[in-house]
Parts: sequence; C-alpha cells; structure tokens
Amino acid sequence: MLITILATAVVLGVLIFVHELGHFMTAKWADIEVPRFSIGFGPKVIGFKRGETEYVISLLPLGGYVKMAGMEEMEGIEGGSSEAGSTAASTPAAPRAGGPRDFESKSLPARALVISAGVLMNLLFAFVTFSVVGMIWGVRVAPEPVVGGVREDLLPIGAESLATLEPGTRIVTVGGREIGDFTDLQLQLSAARPGPLEIGVEGGAPIRVQVPETDSARAALALSIEPVFAIEARVISVVAGEPAAQAGMEDGDLVVAAAGRPVERWQSFVSAIEASPGLPVVLTVERDGARVDVTVVPRADTLPNGRVYGRIGVQGPSQRLTMPRERQGVLSAVGFGVTETWRWVRLTLEFLGGMFSGRQSARDIGGPLLIGQISGEVARAGAEAFLNFMALLSVNLAVLNLLPIPVLDGGHLVFLLIEGVRGRALSLQQRMRLTQVGMVLILALMAFAIGNDVLRLIGR
Repeated sequence: MLITILATAVVLGVLIFVHELGHFMTAKWADIEVPRFSIGFGPKVIGFKRGETEYVISLLPLGGYVKMAGMEEMEGIEGGSSEAGSTAASTPAAPRAGGPRDFESKSLPARALVISAGVLMNLLFAFVTFSVVGMIWGVRVAPEPVVGGVREDLLPIGAESLATLEPGTRIVTVGGREIGDFTDLQLQLSAARPGPLEIGVEGGAPIRVQVPETDSARAALALSIEPVFAIEARVISVVAGEPAAQAGMEDGDLVVAAAGRPVERWQSFVSAIEASPGLPVVLTVERDGARVDVTVVPRADTLPNGRVYGRIGVQGPSQRLTMPRERQGVLSAVGFGVTETWRWVRLTLEFLGGMFSGRQSARDIGGPLLIGQISGEVARAGAEAFLNFMALLSVNLAVLNLLPIPVLDGGHLVFLLIEGVRGRALSLQQRMRLTQVGMVLILALMAFAIGNDVLRLIGR
C-alpha cells in the first residue's frame, strides 16, 4: 500500500508539475505577472513566496494551475488570488484595472503559446522519457502477429473459438483493422468494444468471438493468445508436491523431448503436458551435462469451458524477459522517442474518437483510483515500466487537455480563436459562465471515472 501511495504521488506530482511549469515559464517569458503556482486545487496546504509568485501545494491533488494576472474568470475555479480580499470572481461588474503585465494585455500569439505550453511540456516529457528508456534499456522488438499458443485457461466466455487457432497461424485483422505486430494485436483486443468481434487469419476463415464487458476479462482475452518465442524449455522452478516434483524434476532441468518427440521451445513442452491429463508422459531432460528420463503424470484440471488440461506444477522463463531488444544510440533513441510519443498520441485520439462514435465503451474511462493502482503495479515492476507509464500518462494528459472544454487548455484556446475571428474577446461575464459550465462537466466526468474505478475494484 505504501509503495502504491508513494508511486501515485510521484506520478501525479511530476506530471502536474511538468504541465504547469510549461505555463509558468512561457508566462514569465511573455512578461505576464504570475501571483500563484499551485500543485492541486482548493485551499493551500503548504507554500512559500518568492518574488511576486506564491508556490503552493493545495488540498485536492487532481491537477494544478498557474494563476496569471488578468484571468479573473479562473479565480473561483483555481482557488483565486493569494490575497484574502480578492473579489474579482464575485463582483464581475467591477473588474480590476488592467495592467501592462496582465495576460489579456499580451498579443494573441503570445497568449496562445502560454496556454499551449502545458500540453507541449507534457509531450516533451514523454518524448524525453521514451528516448531515455530506449538508450538505457533498449527497445523491445515486438514479435510478428503469429500464434505461438492459446492459453485456454485465460479465455473468457464467448471467446472459446480462439482455442482452434493452430500454432503458426498469422493474425492479419481485428475488427477489420490491419495488425502490424503482436503488441498491436494485444492493444486491439484489450481495447475492443464489448460485443461480437471478427479476427481475420491468413489463409483461413475468420474467427468470431464475443468481447466481454469487464476490463479484466478483456485483458485476459488479449493475453490468451501467446506469440512465438524461441524460449528454451528450461524449468525455472518446480512446485513442491506437484506432479513434476513427485516425478523427480529439478529446478534448471532443460526439457529436450516429451513422449518421444523433440521439444524445441517452452510452448511445445506446455502443449505436450496439457494434452495428456492423467496420462504418463516420459520427459527427457538435460541435467548437469547428462540426459535423464523422468515419467510425470499431469494433474487433470477442468477449465470453465469444460475442457480438461494437464498440469505438472512447473514455472518457465518469462516471455517478457526473453523478448529481443535493440540498443539505441543517441540519434536512434531520439527517433524512437518521437515515434513512440506519436504512437500513443494517435492511440489516445482513436480512443476518444471511439468514445464519441460509440465504438468504445464508457466503462474504459479510468480515474485517479485506476492511476493509483497501475502506478503501484509498475513501480513494483521496476524503473523501466514506471518511466514508460509516466510517459504514456503524460501523453494522455496532453491530449485530454486539448479538449475544447472551458477550464481546460483547449477551452482557453477556443476563447482565443473566437477573439481572433471576431476581433474582440468574449466578455468577462461570458468567459466566467462558460468556465463554470466547463468545471461542472469536468467534475461530472471525474465522478463517472471514479465510479468506473470502484466498479473495477469490486470486479464488475
């Protein structure tokens, strides 16, 4: 729990800081007065003042703001001025006198840059993070969308037809969309809309499945199809009391044959065991430079779909750890950072488009609880996974902030666009009313997202 709390604080704190730093730096560059820089909304918890700016951490850690002079419409939304007697939001009929360092006194391009800077900083953060990950850890090379095996124990109800996929089958489309690599295949399956889905295979009839409603079931669907990995059939650990241990198998055994047939990779070994529930299987293993025959009788396990599979209680090498990697030099890492950032921008835009068109379920929207849960999981998985998640979330924040909703950066850009077209800005009263409507929409969306998070936690 402590790791989850700390990871969530780091993720949200860093990404909010990066976003608001973009606004702050460009506001200073444009010589706009900045009375307050806040991480969080609502009442101030702690803070200090340096120069004209008060730097604070506020009570609600679901965002932040840079308060700029002359943006009175944001007073009631972003916590208002640092001055106790500020009444701009409550008395719009008597606005404060404008000054040369007010936001509204600057040119339209300068104001547009200040408003856009938060989004640009989030994208820059993602680009730099992806590039650094590519240089330090290398880039995992995604395998081709070829079936190495199907884990029937993960197949949700309605997807049993996937068990008919033979190893070596190439998947070419999911829901009519072409598949590039195995990562793309998993993304499309996990993001598919609940309901009927057609999976196209090369040289054969398409497979039809029923995509489940819950996120966990869709994740299981995506993981049920395994890629082809050249992973040797080496036993990493043997579970005490299970058939493998009873037969005398040991940690480190390399299985080279099963039932008289050569075993070239881990998936072949698993297939031989699964196909023999309750039947003796002679395994030839290499141990300390010698070959030894052991006879194991797989335990019969009945899956929810009624199929019976053999299990012997061994653990093999992690597929993720054995995925090939390509080390990146500086230039190639920069290129990887650009392409990976754009890839996630495109996927985020496609998700939003699916939401508006009805192709994507509203249940897929996640809130702070989901962010916290994933933050804890990736923190436990290591620095690489943690940084990749932060970069991905930074891209999401950038794209979502461009939605044309007052309160968000996209809404402010719409105000500036209207001003550029009509030659004059909307009145303060109009901007305040629209901003309040936007805030209500954001709060409603947040409540809906938290509701989805709660439903995920209780498994619905």
